[in-house]
Amino acid sequence: MSALPSLVRAQVTRRRVQSGVIGLAALLAVTAALLGGSLLVVSSTPFEDAFAAQSGAHLSASFTATAQEVAATASTASASAGPFPTASSAVRADGIDLPPVTVVGRADPQGPVDRLTLVEGEWADGPGELVVATSFPMDRIFGRQVTLSDLPGAPVVKVVGVARSVTRTAEAWVAPATLTAPQGYQMLYRLAAPLEVDAALAAVTAAVPEGAVAGSRSWLTAKQEAVRESALFVPFLVAFGVLGLVMSVLVVGNVVAGAVGSGVRRIGVLKALGCTPRQVVWTYVGQALVPAAAGVVLGVVAGNLLAIPVLGQTEEVYDAGLSVPVWIDVVVVAGVLVVVAVTAWVSAFRAGRLRTVDALAVGRSGGVRGRFASRWFAGLPLPLALGLARPFARPARAFGMTAAVVFGTAAVTFAVGLGVSLGVVQSARDYDTSDVTVGAEGPMRPGRAEPDPGAVTAALSAQPGTDRYFGLARAEMTVPGMAGYSQVYAYSGDASWGGHPMIAGSWYSGPGEAVVPTAFMTATGSRIGDTVSLQYKGKSVSVRIVGELFDTRHDGLAVYLDAGTFPELRAEKFFVSVKPGTDVQAYVDGVNSALTTSAVRAFPSGSGQLSDTIVVIGSLTALLTLLLVTVSALGVLNTVLLDTRDRVRDLGVQKALGMTPRQTVAVVVSSVGVVGLVGGALGVPLGTALHDRILPAMGRGAGTNLPAAAFTVYSPWLLAGLVVGGVVIAVLGALPPAGWAARTRTATALRTE
Repeated sequence: MSALPSLVRAQVTRRRVQSGVIGLAALLAVTAALLGGSLLVVSSTPFEDAFAAQSGAHLSASFTATAQEVAATASTASASAGPFPTASSAVRADGIDLPPVTVVGRADPQGPVDRLTLVEGEWADGPGELVVATSFPMDRIFGRQVTLSDLPGAPVVKVVGVARSVTRTAEAWVAPATLTAPQGYQMLYRLAAPLEVDAALAAVTAAVPEGAVAGSRSWLTAKQEAVRESALFVPFLVAFGVLGLVMSVLVVGNVVAGAVGSGVRRIGVLKALGCTPRQVVWTYVGQALVPAAAGVVLGVVAGNLLAIPVLGQTEEVYDAGLSVPVWIDVVVVAGVLVVVAVTAWVSAFRAGRLRTVDALAVGRSGGVRGRFASRWFAGLPLPLALGLARPFARPARAFGMTAAVVFGTAAVTFAVGLGVSLGVVQSARDYDTSDVTVGAEGPMRPGRAEPDPGAVTAALSAQPGTDRYFGLARAEMTVPGMAGYSQVYAYSGDASWGGHPMIAGSWYSGPGEAVVPTAFMTATGSRIGDTVSLQYKGKSVSVRIVGELFDTRHDGLAVYLDAGTFPELRAEKFFVSVKPGTDVQAYVDGVNSALTTSAVRAFPSGSGQLSDTIVVIGSLTALLTLLLVTVSALGVLNTVLLDTRDRVRDLGVQKALGMTPRQTVAVVVSSVGVVGLVGGALGVPLGTALHDRILPAMGRGAGTNLPAAAFTVYSPWLLAGLVVGGVVIAVLGALPPAGWAARTRTATALRTE
């Protein structure tokens, strides 16, 4: 065994191309697997730890019943806290209206359910004190006086603390005495069967009068919100991890099997010198493990570095530094090395079984395989005929090259489809299809005159070139049972043409109906056809959900409805579509001339900024696809190089008979043409299937369904181009060996044995 390290080292240094291919394949597999696995585990760990430490609420519910009726629901759970009085109120600080909050009257931050963590300051013990949640931007006014303008008497309270609720049961807390006229009550429950939240809610609902449950929130929704950003990355990273692992198996098997096939005489020599069958096999296993180990090390470094930006949001949510756990590194590294070792052992097993005499007697003859193909292509120009027939002479090697091209093409197809789909998602996110926007330039500020909707509509109606327009009013409202607030968009006029990307249902038809994103329905536990209550300035208005649309702004917690539902809201922006042929800039100048106030201006509509998340996903996809295509092309290069060296003597004979260097290149390159075409034709359907499977999973990870346009991204011309991409991958891998064959001198080739 003492000679084994020297034999392995000699093999690795002598076969640098093959070693590089194995190292790259291992790097790709480890990087993608480490990213996917670590994000899957790490993203949910902080929430689970905090949930256990704070005895988080598996279910929180808001009621419009009496305190005694609400307290009777405690028997439906293994532990409960409440009833706590609740109310929704807008907050005013220094003359600025902040978003409304759900205020809960709670005497103690501790208790059997949802123990609050006081991050800063102290608890609200008196009637003039307020504690705000870390999830709400009110933490910036810590220590200052604010007015709860929608509560009776508009009490002025001081923000004395900042607390964190792991399940976000409220946005602010006060002493119970502050809520003299509560709008309802809140109960928090711990369940013996945490996953049976629906059954628990049904039991709670049955224990109170009909219609008394105004809203509810599941801990599973809170968990999904906590891991939403990182969960978005997991599906496509897992897909690349699987592709990388399969490519590693193919590459290692191809390299080792090719080395055994081309080194039969060398195996015979090693056995004649006293190497045992086991030592011969381990020589080839070591040839694969050494470069794979180098690739694994680089993959661990790359995977840990690439995980940093993706874990950034989770770090901010829990105020804790996150990194990839060491045990995940160990598991991934060990798994990839075991796969490499097993694959290499299976491929090298033939080397151990070869008899010494048979191995020494083997020459370089290609045998009789491929003669039928040679006769079939005989009518073509000689270089093309020789090249096209070559894969049939070595079917096992041709199969290995085809498999490499299949997965390379599948990766490109998946990446291109994902890129186009993300572009569609970005367009849907910035769905504004208007030509001109009329409104205040920049955010509304205290003291600045608000636009006069009547004056704006008069100017638009009188302006030549106006086709249609609608107004938009925005307001923040709370929903019983849901922490935080919802952004409500109230439209005056027909807004159905505004480009809002619908997923299911229909656009609203009048007051009392609403269209909401997927995340809103998830957070409120509602579906199309259900009714939800919107609380605004002390009053509650019920609206029926008639449609689901795609929107990720404000975490998808938005409501779109007719302005008639809240007639007190004033439109602050107008979106205009001009008639065909109208000069947009001239139209904008005309509207600005007609407006009698500087509070609003007309300007051409423009798209929003590219989402940072989409940029990160696109960058990771491009990087991993480039690695996978490189491995695929190098897999082809390794096989073609091996095949070219095996028949170098034949090339010498052909050159001696007059074949030019250009014709030699044509022979080698054309030998992979059929392989590339077949690999592309098989890889494209695999890539499209992967796209159609991964994209919905990414949407679910982000907490939203996706519009149909995100899936119909492959046109016939694009698919045809991707099939040709398989040929390109194969040709790129064949060009370096072709160049080497063309440069080889005739005499040198003829002397090769």
